[in-house]
Amino acid sequence: MPVKSTRKKIFVTRFLASLALVALTAFPSARAAEEEKVTLNFVNADIVSVIKAVGGHTGKNFILDPRVTGTVNIVSEKPVPKDLLYPMLLSVLRTQGYAAVESNGFVKIVPEAEGKTGASPVGEAGAKVPGDRIVTRVFLLQNESALQLVAVLRPLVTANNFVAAYASNNAIVITDYAENVRRIEAIIRSIDQPSGGDVHVVALQHASAVDVAQTIKGVIPETTPSPSSPGAPAKAAIAIDPRTNSLLVRGDNPGLLTRIKALAASLDTPGAGAGNIHVVYLRNAEAVKMADTLRGLLSGADASRSVTSAATATPASAAASTTGLPSPAAAAAAPSSIVQAYAPTNSLIITAPEPVYRALRSVIDKLDVRRAQVLVEALIVEVQTGRASELGVQFQGLSGIDRDGRQVIGGTNFSTSPSSATSFGTNIVGLAQNLAAIGTGLNVGVVNGRISIPGPDGTNIEVLNLGVLARALEADTGVNVLSKPNVLTLDNEEAKLLVGQNVPFITGSYTPSATSATNPFQTIERKDIGLTLKVRPQITEAGTVKLAIFQEVSSISRDATVKGADLITNKRSLESTVLVDDGQIIVLGGLIQDDQQASIDKVPLLGDIPFLGNLFKYESRSSKKTNLMVFLRPYVLRDEGAARALTADRYEYIRNLQGTMGHERNLLLPPVAPGQLPPLAPPPAK
Repeated sequence: MPVKSTRKKIFVTRFLASLALVALTAFPSARAAEEEKVTLNFVNADIVSVIKAVGGHTGKNFILDPRVTGTVNIVSEKPVPKDLLYPMLLSVLRTQGYAAVESNGFVKIVPEAEGKTGASPVGEAGAKVPGDRIVTRVFLLQNESALQLVAVLRPLVTANNFVAAYASNNAIVITDYAENVRRIEAIIRSIDQPSGGDVHVVALQHASAVDVAQTIKGVIPETTPSPSSPGAPAKAAIAIDPRTNSLLVRGDNPGLLTRIKALAASLDTPGAGAGNIHVVYLRNAEAVKMADTLRGLLSGADASRSVTSAATATPASAAASTTGLPSPAAAAAAPSSIVQAYAPTNSLIITAPEPVYRALRSVIDKLDVRRAQVLVEALIVEVQTGRASELGVQFQGLSGIDRDGRQVIGGTNFSTSPSSATSFGTNIVGLAQNLAAIGTGLNVGVVNGRISIPGPDGTNIEVLNLGVLARALEADTGVNVLSKPNVLTLDNEEAKLLVGQNVPFITGSYTPSATSATNPFQTIERKDIGLTLKVRPQITEAGTVKLAIFQEVSSISRDATVKGADLITNKRSLESTVLVDDGQIIVLGGLIQDDQQASIDKVPLLGDIPFLGNLFKYESRSSKKTNLMVFLRPYVLRDEGAARALTADRYEYIRNLQGTMGHERNLLLPPVAPGQLPPLAPPPAK
């Protein structure tokens, strides 16, 4: 055989062997690839069984909540890789209202509403998670407001998941499925873009920047927020720089900016009227007080209070320079400036050169601001408890008065003088004159007809022959007085609240003689009796409230009256200055009083005999405790909304209280509907 033919056979044999070896080597790999794919065919299968099957193929451990039930359908026409089994399971769970939470090497299957509270990936870890896993992301906004953007994103978040704004660092927190969070992230990035509008500076040479800004806002509606869209910013913003008398204008619409700058340029012209007379209408401040302040500023009144020397000109000049006004010396050399107040329209009439007027207009704009209001709630609690007891025996032997000859009378007479109004009904001599005035408690007596006794004017007085009077009394009293006065006032303005009566007090009298023709008369002074609250709040820059308070609680005494119209009054007053935080309760002061009294009247020697001595003595005891505390709480109302909310709350409270006041139905009387306030109307649109 030729050598060439032999070599050819050897080459073919080796080539075929190589092909066989490659085929044998590649066959296990192809077979392994086929084994990595799984055919899914779950029709109306129990969800628990499906989860077990997926766990067997993926090696994951599952913990199922007892509420995880139901059936699922998963059908694939072709085999799918095992790597897709777990993402497919997550999608199936989401359609069934369940979520998977991975933690510590196992997967918890819980209802979707509880998935947001599980240990889901957070931050950068959550950004790398694919599919339908629950993640939590935090987005820090650079340009837009988080509070306003949350209202736009909330409908895009799954119903059972979470989205909220954190205003402190302008951030949005979202807990939702990873794929949905990625979609929301793209929306946030497209919205959170810097505004394309540049800031334009419009320098004014003649007119006041404050006046021009107000005029532009009045005629161009795009410069003010729309009432139909509360919270939405204006299309163009205008700010004022008093130092350079300039307008700062910013907006996204070039045409609108051109209109604003053109209008400002047309208004920046010298004053047409002789004398430069200007009228400024105030919104919040009082024109009379504002005029006094401006006149003092123009004349350097503060500097004139010091010694009149050359050295005093320096502080006045420095003060004037800080406000942009000319110094007193320069003002004296310049044409005179006049500031007058017109109270009917609460306006100022200013006659001054343009530079002085612009400086004054800047000061007016800073002072004419809405002042905050303060609601002061006072709580006055007075609790009184008292105990009293009396025990005694009195007797009189007056039968011998009606007999002739020398007779002996006597007896015991306790419990102070019978002329006293408080003890008239407890004394045996007083009761002998008027038995109807007998005091409270247990009274036991022995009466033996009536007798006549000599009176102070020589005539006889007929009284009861009251021989024995025994009294026993024990009393417990309790008084709880609760007052809650409220008063609303402006910052640094005094308010007064009085709830009570105007009571007359006799201060003098005149009784003419029998021969005088002058009519008798009495002089009376009326005084307020009741609850009086005076308060002057002052809000500090730190947000605390300084309160100058005067509070008085007065009443007519129930214990006694003296000589007709002269009355005894009880009075408790408090005057103090305190510092309290907004909405906090502070105790101003209190009175804790304990009054113990005991008295005993007895016959010497006989009253000291054990047991039997009780027939010859009268004993009384009383104990009275008074606790009075005053609490205070201020609320600062800084804007119109806070005042409106407070008014609506109190208004509805009164309406509901009126609704509970009605008359019971009576067949003999016609029905009477109770009067009730109408519903509170909404505020008018601006």
